[in-house]
Amino acid sequence: MANLIVEIGNTALKAALAEGMVLGKTFRYQGERKIEYILSLAEKEKPEILTIASVYPISSQEEDSLRAHFPSVLILDGNHESPAEYYNLPPYLTYDRGASIVAARHLFRGKSCTLIDLGTTLTVDFIDPEGKYIGGNISLGCRTRFKALNRYTKSLPLVETPEIIEEYGKSIQSSIESGIISGIVFEISSYIERYPDNMVLFTGGDANYFVKQLKKSIFVVCNLVLIGLAIVTDEYVKRNLQ
Repeated sequence: MANLIVEIGNTALKAALAEGMVLGKTFRYQGERKIEYILSLAEKEKPEILTIASVYPISSQEEDSLRAHFPSVLILDGNHESPAEYYNLPPYLTYDRGASIVAARHLFRGKSCTLIDLGTTLTVDFIDPEGKYIGGNISLGCRTRFKALNRYTKSLPLVETPEIIEEYGKSIQSSIESGIISGIVFEISSYIERYPDNMVLFTGGDANYFVKQLKKSIFVVCNLVLIGLAIVTDEYVKRNLQ
């Protein structure tokens, strides 16, 4: 029977059914009734185990509701378990960064990697060929930069991510578009060039957009966090439920 893997991020809920470490059917939800949506998946798909990793703490009431509908529940958030210690990762890493590292170790065993997550935030993490975590950085994601520029200035408009950017802006809008997109390209190019022998992995909602902006060999793994959570779940089952 499949497990249900759920990631509640800053923008959306993403979920997948997983047989062991292998992902199956995926789901996406952007509404407010996230717990109700998870319970609807439970009723329809009848998974054996739920793993829910959330940027928001799961309340005791929500936890009771989930445990009433699933035979086993693994919760990863600020108030519950973290995969960091078991996987020899620093405790300050959020579950999504930790899960991405777990997935990269599994998918690219024996390779040093640069992991770049292009979502609400832009995170960059590095692991060596033995899978040891070297460190990483956090900055603003693409849409967050557009929103911040609009919010903290009096005259600049809110601009959407452009399909095509000009090398130099020739209007306020194109100047913002070129400035932010080019800035991110320069930023991530610098990280890639710092470790030229590393495998480069892009993930996150803007991964496909930015891989088109760079003429480099880059692996795009859009469900890297879910893959990592599936691995965490599979190993949790083997340690505790078998």
